[in-house]
Amino acid sequence: MARLEHIPEDASPVSVSQAGLIKLNGPARAIALDVLRVNSLQTGAYVSHFRGRGMEFDESRPYQPGDDPRSIDWRVTARSTTAYTKLFREERERPVLVVVDIRSNMHFATRGCFKSVNASRAGALLSWAAHHRGDRLGGIIFGDTTHRELKPRLGRRAALRFVHQLAEHKDWPKTSGNGSSERGSKKGSDPFVQAMSALRRVARPGSLVVVISDFIGFDRAAQSYLSSVARHNEVLAVFMNDPLERKLPPPGRYRIVSPTDELAIDTYAAAARRDYENEFAARSHELEAFCHRYGVHLMPMSTDDDPVATLQKTLGRRSH
Repeated sequence: MARLEHIPEDASPVSVSQAGLIKLNGPARAIALDVLRVNSLQTGAYVSHFRGRGMEFDESRPYQPGDDPRSIDWRVTARSTTAYTKLFREERERPVLVVVDIRSNMHFATRGCFKSVNASRAGALLSWAAHHRGDRLGGIIFGDTTHRELKPRLGRRAALRFVHQLAEHKDWPKTSGNGSSERGSKKGSDPFVQAMSALRRVARPGSLVVVISDFIGFDRAAQSYLSSVARHNEVLAVFMNDPLERKLPPPGRYRIVSPTDELAIDTYAAAARRDYENEFAARSHELEAFCHRYGVHLMPMSTDDDPVATLQKTLGRRSH
């Protein structure tokens, strides 16, 4: 397991600052986003080049055996006795959309730092990596009450805008505004479902989409939206979790404290321990099955993982 080697010792484990996220600009230079080569052994992870168009129309030429039928230029074909196919050229800048979950369930950890903190650091690293590659950066940052949509833009200012919105998001809780689209959760709607619905609406074919979350509440509606996004985009799911979620500590009584409450848990009962671990395993397997089914890359990240080292190991290092 990679540890928090690239994070200052005095960094808060329960919150992030804009200055701290800006400092990740340097380490992000070594993270490769040129081609997504996921080295994780989790189900659903595989090696591939980016899918989806992400292309600009160049010209039409007569159809040849082996051409994709979906690229037939029907307008030109209708004016001719020969079928024509469209040729595309790669866009200079590729959209990168980073989705960060900072709901209340993400504000938890027994080791390292809160899931929301490591998720934000990973999101900031990816935003800086996109900037260094010359990609257009956008994304969605969502919590229990508010989600913010940032349209893809090019340059350092896009990365600065992203980390600012991460650090100042209302659900930390703080308030801020910086020209982004800020929306409250609709009454009765689930924040995760709402965020995935927004992602499907804003994701342009050929984009790289990264969703950083613990995927609690990843129900059928949310899965439907994300699977739709995965059909035309390369999607990486960063699965945030804490060691206590995976396995209870040795039998005993433990005290858990939050800013507003505290409770004691008893881990002596073998059946309760087994049920607890089976519940997390079932949720993990459901996510793995989803990723395998829709070609989504799956990358686990623990609260005590170093996000810099983990992303470098999983995505690869830039050669220059």
